[in-house]
Amino acid sequence: MRILMAGASGFLGNRLITGPLRGHDIVRLVRRAPKTPDEIRWTPASGQLDPAALDGVDAVINLSGANIGDQRWTPAYRRLLRDSRVEPTRTLAEAIAKRSERPATFISASGINVYGDTGDRVVDETAAPGEGFFPDLCRVWEASTRPAEEAGVRVVLLRSGVPLERDEGFLKPQMLPFRLGIGGPIAGGRQWVPWISLDDWLRAVAFLLTERTDIAGPVNVSSPVPVTNAEFTKAFGTALRRPAFLPIPEFGVRLVVGGVAELAVMSTRAVPGVLSRAGFPFRHQDVRAALTEALRDR
Repeated sequence: MRILMAGASGFLGNRLITGPLRGHDIVRLVRRAPKTPDEIRWTPASGQLDPAALDGVDAVINLSGANIGDQRWTPAYRRLLRDSRVEPTRTLAEAIAKRSERPATFISASGINVYGDTGDRVVDETAAPGEGFFPDLCRVWEASTRPAEEAGVRVVLLRSGVPLERDEGFLKPQMLPFRLGIGGPIAGGRQWVPWISLDDWLRAVAFLLTERTDIAGPVNVSSPVPVTNAEFTKAFGTALRRPAFLPIPEFGVRLVVGGVAELAVMSTRAVPGVLSRAGFPFRHQDVRAALTEALRDR
């Protein structure tokens, strides 16, 4: 397949290209002068994308978005979080819709936190979006794909949980305190964590792209066995062979990381209804085994 990808330089995009999508013809969208023949420049902030970028393309994968955990969520960074997701998604969807010969599939990132704080209530893709900054962001983000959907293109919305990888994402900022033995459950540890192993996340995207081309709409890309923060913390400490019992109050999280604490204390007990019904073979349903795999030396 010829696949146009936005966000290819991110850790998930890079792992897709070097993993399950290896062997496909990947065209990377970049925001600088192209350095290789497989790169095409675009400027999503102004909606600029050369229509020729879609020539012969079978599928578009959009993983654009500023990192949610890199900095404090100041008003300016909240705007960046929104714009870095919505503008690229809208640019791609509108470019796809304008074509007479369109890609068959548009896979676009979203977040599992679209459901907001669900407490102990189990939610799948049939649940309505929740309330708050990130659910509102996800709602606008997903709506930006509408031009492609209205043009008849299959649109898959990846409502991704927390992919587990030692040097990236959710685990990276926790490595040092846990290695020092000062990690522990956050804000009581009762909130649910919608985790997924990196291997299962990558395989799920490939599954949706090449095997189940009948699936469209929102897809929860998360483990069928979510765990509480307390359970996750215990498993993380066990995998690192470190104690993990020092409780971290909510005000402490907010003091250190600011707005991203909204996600750290949010309880989202989401399950992958679409993937489970489609028969996707999850390899990691035990968080302890998944964390051991994520932390092993490579």
